[in-house]
Amino acid sequence: MKQEIIARIRCAVKFFREYGLFCFIQHVFFVVRHEEEKDYYWWSKKHRSNKKDLKKQKESRFLLEPTFSIIASVRCADKQKRQKLIRSLRKQTYNKWEICLADGGENIAENINQALELAIGEYIVFIREEDILEINTLYECVRAINQCPDVDFLYTDEDEMSIDGKQYFHPHFKSDYNLDLLRSKNYVGHFFVLKKKIQEQVGRFCEELYYEYEYDYILRCMEVSKNIWHIPKVLYHKRISDKKEIVSDEKIKVIKKHMERCQVVTSVNMRKTSGICKVNYLFKTEPFISIIIPNRNHIDDLKRCIDSVYEISEYSNFEIIIVENGSDEKRTFMYYKDIVDQHKNVRIVTWRGIEEFNYSALNNFGVINARGKYLLFLNNDTRIINKNCLSEMVSHVIREEVGAVGAKLYYPDGTIQHAGVILGLGGIAGHAFCGEKHDAYGYFSRIQCTQNLTAVTAACMMMPRVLFDEIGGFDENLKVAFNDVDLCMKIRKKGKWIVYTPYAELYHYESKSRGIEDTEEKVTRFRGEVSYFAKKWKKELEAGDPYYNPNLTLRKNDFSLKIL
Repeated sequence: MKQEIIARIRCAVKFFREYGLFCFIQHVFFVVRHEEEKDYYWWSKKHRSNKKDLKKQKESRFLLEPTFSIIASVRCADKQKRQKLIRSLRKQTYNKWEICLADGGENIAENINQALELAIGEYIVFIREEDILEINTLYECVRAINQCPDVDFLYTDEDEMSIDGKQYFHPHFKSDYNLDLLRSKNYVGHFFVLKKKIQEQVGRFCEELYYEYEYDYILRCMEVSKNIWHIPKVLYHKRISDKKEIVSDEKIKVIKKHMERCQVVTSVNMRKTSGICKVNYLFKTEPFISIIIPNRNHIDDLKRCIDSVYEISEYSNFEIIIVENGSDEKRTFMYYKDIVDQHKNVRIVTWRGIEEFNYSALNNFGVINARGKYLLFLNNDTRIINKNCLSEMVSHVIREEVGAVGAKLYYPDGTIQHAGVILGLGGIAGHAFCGEKHDAYGYFSRIQCTQNLTAVTAACMMMPRVLFDEIGGFDENLKVAFNDVDLCMKIRKKGKWIVYTPYAELYHYESKSRGIEDTEEKVTRFRGEVSYFAKKWKKELEAGDPYYNPNLTLRKNDFSLKIL
């Protein structure tokens, strides 16, 4: 703690000497008002390369030392900003680069295309003229290329800088390659590096686009790139603008064309207030779904759940399999009889296993009795909210590349209970954004975006029956904890994606059916399952969640900065 205070004092003195009293006072007021920016200020000071690092980088030699052709899109007539960009390039610790500029008119895409004709480097770097690179940006790119010589497309984390270029804030620590998130918004940003061969294959920027020419180009690159690399370091500084960001219908046009090239039948719409796009994957007929609901007593919960399937959801081609697990209340069996008499597509199957609760075994047993092409694992203490909830999940699960789909779940008070699962959060895995407000957007709108994640909760999870059988179902060694995360890990190991959709919404009256870990026996069992999961997925836990970011904390679920 003492060393941290001393380091902060030294940084403050250095800032004062470099920028003077006025800027120092202005900065102090800024960081006091914004706690997050204050944390990031000190964090960035600690994580930026020091003089010793920079000297070592300049002296480094690599097996592969490509030339970078830097294409700067001319967006402003401010020569000072252009000069700052060039200065940031001249300071680079890797010096094999060229800059290509063209200013032939107001059409930015046309200017970029003219600049591309000048490029001779093995890799093309795209940047906006008013922004700047960190001093070791190209060095880190070369390191990545040497680690993966086949890399086709590369991007980094970024932050914003003040108009005067003296303050950095609002860092965006990004996910690794995340196609569903990219189809929701351009999370890659303005800076990306492309292999020359891929650029030649993709061709020119679309000159018909005025706002979304970068987004369009990134999607086109992703379509043909096999190796996409994300460097989890802030290597690009985006200059903040006093102009309001324009939410343009060009986004819809860009994504529609992307989906056409991918030969996927979809429609696209956009939230005008946020610019988040929603891709609707269309299907002609409803596939048959088996909804599997384990239950022990708690008929009020079960009735509310089943009623929502019939009365709120508009999906019609399904069966419900209630896995009876040792109920001992007479009213439970009276309800079973009534529901089976009332609905011909409801079946009760009785689990004859040991008395100890085993969520994995119950669901595996339910699947044995299922006839659906797709399986929906649903807790008895959930309730569907929106009428197209099941259709939204089906629209993703029918995609060849998708292995499982999860929903957005709320506590009874409307706060978020589940918006995806982060591997390593809280030690093993935890729910993202738990406790956030009902309509919160979260870190860079991720609560509201369809995206790929490492795992989702099986309180409401849909997946193909064939895949479930192929991976051996739920691991029955994980009786209560992390069995859904384990299932998702096995799905991903098969090369399939996990999709979280915020457009399938349910209430979740969490853990009412089995209680809490309130006995010594339960605590012992939980610790054993933690140990079992940690050993089974040791390599993946050490590597970290690819859809999270190593710069974000695993102690909280709000995607806040990891402060060491």
